[in-house]
This record gives sequence, C-alpha cells and structure tokens, in this order.
Amino acid sequence: MKGDMARHSVPAQPPEERIKNFREVALGFTPELALAEAERCLNCKNAPCMKGCPVGVHIPEFISHVRSGELDKAAKVLLSDNNLPAICGRVCPQENQCEKLCVRREKLGGSVAIGALERYVADYAADKGIAFHAAEKKNARVAVVGTGPASLSCAADLAKAGVNVVMFEALHKAGGVLVYGIPEFRLPKALVQREIDKVAALGAEIRTNTVVGKTLMLDELLAEYDAVFIGTGAGLPSFLHVPGENLTGVLSANEFLTRVNLMKAYEDGAVTPVIRGRNVAVVGAGNVAMDAARTARRLGAEVTLVYRRSRAEMPARAEEIEHAEEEGIKFELLTNPVEILGENGAVTGMKCVRMELGEPDASGRRRPVPVEGSEFTVDCDEVIVALGTTPNPILKRSFPALETTPKGTIMADEEGRTSVPRLYAGGDAMTGAATVILAMGAGKRSAHAIIEELKSSGKL
Repeated sequence: MKGDMARHSVPAQPPEERIKNFREVALGFTPELALAEAERCLNCKNAPCMKGCPVGVHIPEFISHVRSGELDKAAKVLLSDNNLPAICGRVCPQENQCEKLCVRREKLGGSVAIGALERYVADYAADKGIAFHAAEKKNARVAVVGTGPASLSCAADLAKAGVNVVMFEALHKAGGVLVYGIPEFRLPKALVQREIDKVAALGAEIRTNTVVGKTLMLDELLAEYDAVFIGTGAGLPSFLHVPGENLTGVLSANEFLTRVNLMKAYEDGAVTPVIRGRNVAVVGAGNVAMDAARTARRLGAEVTLVYRRSRAEMPARAEEIEHAEEEGIKFELLTNPVEILGENGAVTGMKCVRMELGEPDASGRRRPVPVEGSEFTVDCDEVIVALGTTPNPILKRSFPALETTPKGTIMADEEGRTSVPRLYAGGDAMTGAATVILAMGAGKRSAHAIIEELKSSGKL
C-alpha cells in the first residue's frame, strides 16, 4: 500500500492573472496527474466514499479504469450513475461528501481527489463523444418544470427509460442556477450547454420563456401529462432589512450574478449591464457570497466581504475561501451591517458593528452578539447581499393545492411525492438553497418513483 503518497493538487491560473479574466480558474488534471492520483485509490471493498455520493457513483470502479488506462470504460461507469459529471467534478463539495469518507483522508496523504478525477473522465467522455443511451420511446409523457440540476437529472433518467419528457424554463436559456448563479470562472457556460445538449439528445424537449404559474398553469400540465416534476430551485433572495437598503448600488447576489453570468455583463457593451463599483462590500460567507465577491473583483473592484461570525463558521467551501483570499478579497469577520449609508440616493458606505460569539443557536453554530460601542463604517459604493434564497412563491400562489412549509419550500417525501397526486418535486424548491449534487440526487429519486408509477399504471 502506497500510504505515503500525497494527494496531487489540481493546476490553476495564478491569482494575479485570473483576477483579470473570466476563464476557468482550475485547469484540471493532465493525463499524468490523473494517472498518479488514480494510483492512490485503495479500491476499498466496502467503498465508504460511495456512501457520501448523493447520486451513487461507483467511485472505485471508475477510478480503477483510469488507473489501468481504460478511459472509455471509466466514462461509461461514470455516466451510468451521474447525468452531469463534468459539472459535479467542478462545483460539488466533495470534501464534505465522497472525499470526506475516503480511507486515505486522515493519515495516508489526504483523500483521493475524486472530484478532479471525475472532471477528468467527464471531459474525456465529452471529447470522445461518449454519451447516454435512451430506451425506445413509449407513450408515457412527463412534464419537468425548471431546467436546473434537479430537473436535468430527473429528465435524463426519465428519457433513458423511454419517457417522453418536456422541460419548461422561465428564462430564455436553459440551465437554471448552473447558468445564472455560478460564475464562468468556476463553471464555463459552454460546458453547461454541452451537458444540457446531452440531455436533449436523449429526446427531452426544452421549452424556454415559459413561466409555469403565469403563462402556463400546473393544473394544465397535470391534465396533459402523466406526471409532473417541479425543480424550480430557490431564486427569491433574502435581504438585510436595515435602513438604506433601497439606495442605488444595493443589489442581491442573485441579480448581480444573473446579470454577469447569464447576460454576460462582464463584456464591454453588454445589453444588460451591471453596476461596477470601485469599492464593493459583499454581505455573507457562503459559496454565493464568494462567487459575488470574486466576480466583483474581476470587474475591477476592491472587495470587502462582511460576515457576522468567525472564519471557522463560514459555510463556503474551503477552496472558494482560499481562492478569494488569494485574489485579494478582504474579510471583515465578526462584523454585522446595521445601516447602509448614502448621499443623493446612492451608496457611500455601510455602518457596521463588531460581534462576538455567544452560545450555540439552533444551527449548532455560536450565536453572534453585538459588542456595545463598536460601530464603524466600511467605505463602499456598492453593496451585494448574499444571505441565502427561498423558493419563488409563484407556483404556490397559482396552485393552492400544493402544500408548502412556512419557509415556502414544497412539502414532499423522500422520493419527491407532494400533496397532489402525480406531482413530484425536488432540489432547492423542496429543501431550500443547497448544493448541485444534492439537487441531482433528488431528481434521480423522483425519476425512479415516477418510472415505477408509470410502470404500475401500464403507461411504461
């Protein structure tokens, strides 16, 4: 056993270069690095890593094929379980999932870089044209609302089983959070389109510019289709609710990232531009906050990230925090905004108070408590609020029979069954804002349940 072999790092653009462009930061493994990293896998019989994968990828199996140079076989194993492997290999928090359970993690040089190997194999499969295979289409028809990761995963598995799938997207481009929420430098949009095209190639039809709950109603879909899956995500932003929040120059991370990512506002002469602050304050410390801060930095701003807890409580991925620091993002920790300051209707600064950590709250994290007399001002001309999101209430308002929680998330069981027969839901619309891979797992579970229902009814 090669227990002293250290984990191989993924090559990346140098910080001083990448803050000037929107090209992908992580460059991916070379064939030599992929082989060396694959050789670190111990091919454990009980495969603890698989227990951490929400979509059940046969991790040791695909890595063993990489080790033996059988990349076509590795690709087929990966694609049999994961409908969006090139995306997962880039944005999934593997350190909290499959890699967290790797036997090598603590004392054997660090976890195997499963995510980086997944990306390597997925990109190889795309270059070689290795794709999914669908069964012959039957009479069953299923509508999928949304085109984000939960919906794409659900639609792919349904189409593979021979179901006729129609996907409905509110925006002009499919992909959901993959195209409007995650920056180009973390997830290139051409790659996302490539993954969407693979789902479409299975026979899934995608109809854009269709707002279910406005231009098309859920009861109409239920009347026309054998089942409906809702994967509309959580796109309604939360705000600070402090004085000055209506000033020009205050915007949600959702709006900021959507303009830059989907509308390409980083390009000169963009049709849908975005405010470019010189000194930008980003409030929050999750992955979306890091995305917003790093995007603003690439647009030429000096950026300060404000968070009311300490570094140990920051919910963003360690990799994203490290990249933000490398790129010159300033962290103001144990700091909470109490007012946004302005002149002539525009932002001029943000009044903050220092915090200290008290007793743990319901989340298990120590509750931040204001320090009396510690007020100070962060100079800024733009404030981006990244405090989480909830599902858009359009569907609930237009279809009261759909039961939701007080937070607006759809009530459903483990397989996505809602309070309405033949209506399923999954992803952030059901759980609230979470990760791409968890949404994909929910989409796969609902697809399986829908397929079983269609079989039992004789429609498949």
